[in-house]
Amino acid sequence: MMNDDDVVVARASGREAVEDLRRSGALDALFERLDAGEVEMTGSQGLLPALLKEALERGLAAELTQHLGYEKGQTSGQARSNTRNGTTKKTVMSEVGAFEIEVPRDRAGSFTPRLVRKGQRRLDGLDSMIISLYAGGMTVRDIRHHLASTLGVEVSAATISTITDAVCEAVLEWQHRPLEAFYPVIYLDAIRIKIRSDHTVENRAAHLAVGVDMDGVKHVLGIWVQADEGAAFWAHVCAELANRGVRDVLIVCCDGLTGLPEAIEATWPQSMVQTCVVHLIRASMRFVSYKDRKSVAAALKAVYSAPNEETARGALEDFAASDLGARYPQTVATWQRAWQRFTPFLAFPPMLRRVVYTTNAIESLNYQLRKITKNRGHFPSEEAAVKLLWLGICNIEDKRAAERLTDAGKPANKRTAPTRLIQGRTTTNWKQALAQLTTAYPDRITPYL
Repeated sequence: MMNDDDVVVARASGREAVEDLRRSGALDALFERLDAGEVEMTGSQGLLPALLKEALERGLAAELTQHLGYEKGQTSGQARSNTRNGTTKKTVMSEVGAFEIEVPRDRAGSFTPRLVRKGQRRLDGLDSMIISLYAGGMTVRDIRHHLASTLGVEVSAATISTITDAVCEAVLEWQHRPLEAFYPVIYLDAIRIKIRSDHTVENRAAHLAVGVDMDGVKHVLGIWVQADEGAAFWAHVCAELANRGVRDVLIVCCDGLTGLPEAIEATWPQSMVQTCVVHLIRASMRFVSYKDRKSVAAALKAVYSAPNEETARGALEDFAASDLGARYPQTVATWQRAWQRFTPFLAFPPMLRRVVYTTNAIESLNYQLRKITKNRGHFPSEEAAVKLLWLGICNIEDKRAAERLTDAGKPANKRTAPTRLIQGRTTTNWKQALAQLTTAYPDRITPYL
């Protein structure tokens, strides 16, 4: 049995409250007016802004009552040190439209509202909406048009820029956060973007680094924008990662980035730089006509699937001596030039080969980011590019998390939501790969187990 102290007052959800109104018939007249076009939902004169206005004004009135210590209209013979002193009108913008509210005042001027702060002209929901639209790839002009056409809210370009710039501090914090001491694998890849500099637009590469930790979980380690790759640039990147705590890396998988091997060897002397096999295949197929691609791909498979370097070299020589090899000498030359950085792959056991075979994980991320950046003709600065890319990563992961939430509780064969794109995703068959790594490189792996 429960006594009086055990009684808990249940709070109805919004959905339950609406159901109560529906059953009472209170919604019927309202929806009849909505259907007839007599009442708008959003905009300055809309239903939702009016409801939000009422809720805010009631909340502000309650805050003032708590501040003063007595209810409005309460009479007492006792003289009060502070009293109500009318209201001040303020226009606020929200995700449902702009509207005017009455902010109560006190005579002493000591009342500081928390619900709508002094100087605040936008509710937090609108800021979140603008940042979400920006992260989804919309330009400032697009966002202004969207807010004006859907909510009837006029927001200046400067205001939108200010709102999006507010995340710069979070971006800097993310870019300089501490990292793990050891990463078995780091993937490096880049997407091309345009940056405005000195009244000209330049092509630059936005490099992304994805690290796989000892648990097999992937993390985006950083974003770096640079016009030209080279030893100096990669030395800066490696030094930054080392300063953030990375003491050692076993394998760095990349697309033959200029200057990277030298920078890696200078920072982590025992590390291996592995050319992404898929990138190598694509680069060598660039010279092959469409009708011969299947035949060339089959011949090259014998090279990268070989059990050891000697067998792989023999397969490449056989291809070079064939009619296809004679027809496409540049394909052979591509593999020969990359041979030194390709061969570490051949020493890896099968499960580890699957992990470092390709930078596919980071390429999937890049594909999503290209959809975001394509609407931008160019960026005003490198900082703006990094800001958008970081927001894009956050936005993609948030959308996927929301989709997974809708699948919660469904049988596994009925779930359709995508998994994590990069951040926090576990590498497939990582336990077997780690076991093989530990066997092949015990001195490097064991200290971090």
